[in-house]
Amino acid sequence: MITHYEGDTKQDHQKRCPKGKQEKLQQGHALKLATTGLLACQSDCISVRVMTGSPQQPLLGSMQKGLLLAVAIGLAIMLLIFRGGLQTESPMEQLARRSLEPDVALANGRPTILEFYADWCQACRAMAPAMLSLEQASKGRLDVVLVNVDNPRWEDLIEQYDVNGIPQLELFSADGRQLGRSIGVREPDELMTLGKALIDNNPLPKLRGVGSVSALSSEDLASRDPQAGPRSHG
Repeated sequence: MITHYEGDTKQDHQKRCPKGKQEKLQQGHALKLATTGLLACQSDCISVRVMTGSPQQPLLGSMQKGLLLAVAIGLAIMLLIFRGGLQTESPMEQLARRSLEPDVALANGRPTILEFYADWCQACRAMAPAMLSLEQASKGRLDVVLVNVDNPRWEDLIEQYDVNGIPQLELFSADGRQLGRSIGVREPDELMTLGKALIDNNPLPKLRGVGSVSALSSEDLASRDPQAGPRSHG
């Protein structure tokens, strides 16, 4: 008797091949785990990039920062100067600081203008810019020396040169000889004329208030103001 074989069903094949089924199940499981791990890794990498981000570049380099700082400092200084925040030396203060000692100036072989002044003297301050210009224009050929009448150190000079009002200028030749005296405020052109005469060793110009030094006559002594002193304005 011949039996017709119709072929294996799926169940029959599984029953006959249990080992093959197990291997396929293991391969499928491994593939699933690998796929899941890859997706998880991609997700983690994306999360790290989102959280940390790429390194940020500085908005300004060191050169730009330095330039901005310099500009800011310059603007601040200009603002202070504009508002009078920075106090610079006045012409009279510059002259006083640069003045030689009187005895040094009178012995160095240059003509000298000796000015008796005071810090509170408005006439002295008004004449100071012209005196500073004269000193600068002489380029070392003329000494301008300031003597403060409020400084007790110069009492002997005040008495010696009979200072009765300020500003008072004593004019000396290059060899230290006293040539003349000027009392009161002088205009810039007058000061330049006096300075040129001293430098060129010429006679002093005939200006009002400028004269040679001589002993006081009895008439001058009688007419002299007894209240006059070195702190009076000439």
